[in-house]
Amino acid sequence: MAYTCAVVTVSDKGWRGERKDTSGPAVCAIAEQNGFKVIHTAMVPDELQMIKDELINCSDKLKANLVLTTGGTGFSPRDITPEATLSVVERETRGIPEAMRYASLRITPRGCLSRSAAGIRGRTLIVNLPGSEKAARENLEAVIKAIDHGLDMLASEGSADCAAPAGAVKAGGKAPSMDKWLGEAKKQPEAEKCGMYLFHNGVVRRTAKAKVRSGDVNAPDVEKLFLAYDRVKVDAAIKKAYSMPGIFYVNVWINEGELEVGDDMMLVLVGGDIRPHVIDALQTLVGEIKNECVTENEVF
Repeated sequence: MAYTCAVVTVSDKGWRGERKDTSGPAVCAIAEQNGFKVIHTAMVPDELQMIKDELINCSDKLKANLVLTTGGTGFSPRDITPEATLSVVERETRGIPEAMRYASLRITPRGCLSRSAAGIRGRTLIVNLPGSEKAARENLEAVIKAIDHGLDMLASEGSADCAAPAGAVKAGGKAPSMDKWLGEAKKQPEAEKCGMYLFHNGVVRRTAKAKVRSGDVNAPDVEKLFLAYDRVKVDAAIKKAYSMPGIFYVNVWINEGELEVGDDMMLVLVGGDIRPHVIDALQTLVGEIKNECVTENEVF
């Protein structure tokens, strides 16, 4: 599903015309690259009431599914975007800024200084991003895939289908519908560029990895499997797949927890222009997820 997005730049100097805004356009570009339709952009100064008014306008009047702010998240006395955001949201979503700070800390120890906040107002998700273009890019790219799934849940009347990039369900959860996934993929703006879609459905097998990969004929049968994954690494793998030649669509779902033999472990869908590109991207993505992103502990 394609969601709408509004981007609000908070900057005194930008408001006064003393500084060119590069963060706002960068945020818009990333949102559009990930299938969002940017319906509104705005520039406001670091004034509490003006920030609040613009956030309310974007959520209540424009009905944007996602509002991204950039600027005003630091330690300066004028940095009050988080305070404005928390004053208008109804439910705080702390995991999003936590994930962004985690991603930033992998790049610089100063990542812990961000005061970004996020929350839900009605059916709108509001997320604060840093003011610098580089930091705004890094933060948004770290969570944009998860945000898409969050909007699925926010738009639903109950629990959303976990068919979302790098999604997860509890142990024994039901894998997303392949038919639904394919239908959603064909509705995306990039679908007209895709000549092929390929699925990978990984399941828990009875045969131990040691027997399959190392030829250990004495390896006992698997009774259960404990599966966990690193969301940041999965998001990075998805981003890498998107950068491969001819690839225009990627969707990943990963199960986690205690799984039984025959349970679904993951579902991956890749769409692209020609067969060699799609096959290469699917093999590369699945291999990276299996080798770098997930931890599998077999129980015999």
